Amino acid sequence: MAGRGGQGGQGRQAVLVLEDGRAFRGAAFGAGGETFGEMVFNTGMTGYQETLTDPSYCRQIVAMTAPHIGNTGVNDEDPESRRIWVSGYVIREPARIASSWRAQRSLDAELAAQGVTGIAISGTRALTRHLRDRGAMRAAISTLTTDPAKLLPRVLASPGMTGADLAREVSTAEPYTVRPPAGTATRYRVAAVDLGIKAATPRRMALRGCEVNVLPADATADQILAHSPDGVFFSNGPGDHAAAGYAVDAMRGALAAGTPVFGICLGSQLLGRALGLDTYKLRFGHRGVNQPVKDLRTGRVYITSHNHGFAVSPPGADQGQTPFETPFGRAVVSHLNLNDGVVEGIRLLEAPAFGVQYHPEAAPGPHDADDLFDEFCTLMAAAR
Repeated sequence: MAGRGGQGGQGRQAVLVLEDGRAFRGAAFGAGGETFGEMVFNTGMTGYQETLTDPSYCRQIVAMTAPHIGNTGVNDEDPESRRIWVSGYVIREPARIASSWRAQRSLDAELAAQGVTGIAISGTRALTRHLRDRGAMRAAISTLTTDPAKLLPRVLASPGMTGADLAREVSTAEPYTVRPPAGTATRYRVAAVDLGIKAATPRRMALRGCEVNVLPADATADQILAHSPDGVFFSNGPGDHAAAGYAVDAMRGALAAGTPVFGICLGSQLLGRALGLDTYKLRFGHRGVNQPVKDLRTGRVYITSHNHGFAVSPPGADQGQTPFETPFGRAVVSHLNLNDGVVEGIRLLEAPAFGVQYHPEAAPGPHDADDLFDEFCTLMAAAR
């Protein structure tokens, strides 16, 4: 429900209103108009273009905690998808110029061109603290009215994220294939279910010799397995996993066939549900590039990139570190978030399947989690 209308909004007044009545006034940024969505924050200091174009942010208003956004402008090489998906954008101080040699236009111009309404406020720290205390909530940005009392009833009438099936909204309409680069032999065929996939993900697999057939979110198990894949991948994506029962059914079909399965973010939550685990909504979610996650097998701590507002419930008092029974054999919780103890990974012990809650294709510093793609390839090689 992003707003439309107007050119770059800088110089005009705008207001941000949260569903609990808290309001922030500031300067318009991007397109004029009004927009509604779930208010969340992202702790990354870089990568704003990747954030904006990550389909997992569909129907969310994103506040950046880094104080200065837009320094490197926007280019046509870094987007993670075909468009900007955020409903609205909140920053503290927009860059006045784009200083990168790769920049092709300013962030303000890009937001305006794609109809994304934003606001620059001095209180992004106060907003973040408020969301940490009260949790993610519905919100609106408007340049059409600066009276919070007029906007609040419409915020309260807007849809929430619980129960929202957004994967089919952001998914590809038609299948497509990403092949290994020239000079790299094709070693594996992967069927990737696009629940909101980022462009970097099939590229990382293609570099390892995977021919990746990307399929729509509602692809059935029969449609997936018709590609005779060596492995099946379930991507990240937006919305409530509980509304994506069609993808859970497809996951169960792939698991029953014995095909290696790898899921990230939403795909990991779907794996949890396919194994019979419960899921729940986090208070304010994990969004950013600095989340410490511990691999319980090795004790190694990864610094990871996240974007999720839901999580898998741990299956037991020890958070699932003791193996538990599933319809597909025993499983174990493989990764935990060291900030809050949230389950960050699940692994089947008697079948070639695993999932992680974070994004291994992202680069929060070095490619800390890139080896997960290697692990997926190892499973595919062993299953032949």
